[in-house]
Amino acid sequence: MTAMETGSDRTSRRKAEHIRICLEEAVQGRGVSTGLENYRLRHAAFPEMAFSDVRIETVFLGKTVRTPLLISSMTGGTGEAGEVNRRFAEAAEARGWAMGLGSMRAALEKEELAATFRVRREAPTIPILANIGGVQLNCGIGPDDCLRAVEMAEADALVIHMNALQEVFQPGGDTDFRGLYKRVEEVCKRLPVPVGIKEVGWGIDGAAARRLAEAGAAFIDVAGAGGTSWSQVEKFRQADPLLREAAEAFADWGMPTADCLLEIRRKLPDMPLIASGGLRNGVDAAKAIALGGDMAGFGRSLLKEAATGGDVQGRLERVESELRIAMFASGARELRDLRAPGMIRDKRIWESFGEE
Repeated sequence: MTAMETGSDRTSRRKAEHIRICLEEAVQGRGVSTGLENYRLRHAAFPEMAFSDVRIETVFLGKTVRTPLLISSMTGGTGEAGEVNRRFAEAAEARGWAMGLGSMRAALEKEELAATFRVRREAPTIPILANIGGVQLNCGIGPDDCLRAVEMAEADALVIHMNALQEVFQPGGDTDFRGLYKRVEEVCKRLPVPVGIKEVGWGIDGAAARRLAEAGAAFIDVAGAGGTSWSQVEKFRQADPLLREAAEAFADWGMPTADCLLEIRRKLPDMPLIASGGLRNGVDAAKAIALGGDMAGFGRSLLKEAATGGDVQGRLERVESELRIAMFASGARELRDLRAPGMIRDKRIWESFGEE
């Protein structure tokens, strides 16, 4: 860090380092999984439908989208990140996915970085989610700044991400999370667009989700454990040997994505849910929707193609195809059919097999 480096410079540098680390280092959580592997979709030997009958269109944030799939919030704030976002946006528009942007703090600090989040030209019709870190509401960012982020991205909604554990391990992290429910409530009330809450990979439980609903959250992204561990990511940026070693103790931290979905759906049957956290393919998406998700979000599993100029559209198309095939093989014509009784079963409870 140079003596002349500003806060926005540090934010941009951090975003660039995050991309590199996620591409090059072992940042997958260890000893914890999404929990989706514990479930099996029912196989329909007689699906009584043609493959062409499968429909995956849905409505998200008031917009009809061709898929229930989302490119999760990942990056922005550097030139490289801006190019990644543009590639994602072009592919999402072509395939009918929704798209989340990375934390827009950098653009609020430095106006010239706003261009790295402006992807509406590449994606004129899909839902786009602006994004700000929850703890920043305790660091001077208020509802007006949140609205500015939404307007900057021409977004359909704002996501407030919660990352308490990451901030502990992040060099110079902000760790004062006191009073955030009240600040989130203020943002939810004052913004003219829906405001959702997401974790960054350790999950949201049912009790927290209920409080968020009471605060006015329009949707929740569970972002459960089983994918990228941000304590592991920050370990590679941390110079303090104590914190580098301590990060290893948290490699298996968090609530599995499947558990988050089931717990929140039981407590909040009508809350729109995004199922993310370690999803790898369209079968995972089908399971996540069957367990209560309305949309299925994919993050780091898509990053390599976008960061290296690969075939992002082809990667998205493969996920869609896997989802359609899983639905066909389960006898599900529409997404709502995935939630039919008996459609998904916990493989650990063998007695459930054979039930009608």
